[in-house]
Amino acid sequence: MSTINKKEIEKFSKIANEWWDIEGKFKPLHKFNPLRIKYIKDKVIDHFKINSKSQPLKNLELLDIGCGGGLLSEPMCRLGAKVTAIDASQKNIDVASYHSKKNNLKINYLCSSPEKISLNKKFDIILNMEIVEHVNDLNFFLKKSSLLLKKNGLMFVATLNKTLKSYMFAIIGAEYVLKWLPIGTHDWNKFVKPKDLIFKGKKNNLKLITTDGISFNIFKNEWLISNDESVNYISQFKKI
Repeated sequence: MSTINKKEIEKFSKIANEWWDIEGKFKPLHKFNPLRIKYIKDKVIDHFKINSKSQPLKNLELLDIGCGGGLLSEPMCRLGAKVTAIDASQKNIDVASYHSKKNNLKINYLCSSPEKISLNKKFDIILNMEIVEHVNDLNFFLKKSSLLLKKNGLMFVATLNKTLKSYMFAIIGAEYVLKWLPIGTHDWNKFVKPKDLIFKGKKNNLKLITTDGISFNIFKNEWLISNDESVNYISQFKKI
């Protein structure tokens, strides 16, 4: 079995050279990134009862799955985490590796997927951010991801809800009207309802801690954590 969707890999490989262009095709993700970083940092500090403010993730082993160009891997490294980052696209890994070396960051980048990775260790934190809507067989993906997580470790999953609103906003609005994303970035049929994610997580020893909505405030021109899970949401799981 494989979690890799070759069409999705090809799609992102074609635009891999734009990962770090803040005005390029990944501009929405750059705008989204500070919120993701703060959310992960705050939840990790709370879960592991960390006191340090300068490098709160120091010595924690973190795996970033579907890391793309390293937009989350790098800030996690700066926060002190020992980062391993994987992506099924070699072009993404090449871009991420080059950028991290240029910034003197020590990140272990590997072209791999959860079912293929060969490491003799497990992780305190696993990030599955904006990736589950692009994989084959979500249950298998979560199973293999869960096996890489330590007991009591945290897994973060950010994705898109499968609703009419998400189709209108994330596809019609973001791709066709506002041109925030290249047309074809998302397939609504692969969006995931929170209840389905929670159910599949439970099957794979992942206990839900919390789910939060993520909304775009058009007046403030920024992303915010909210109670509205109808389009974007992020779930935090604990390995049991």
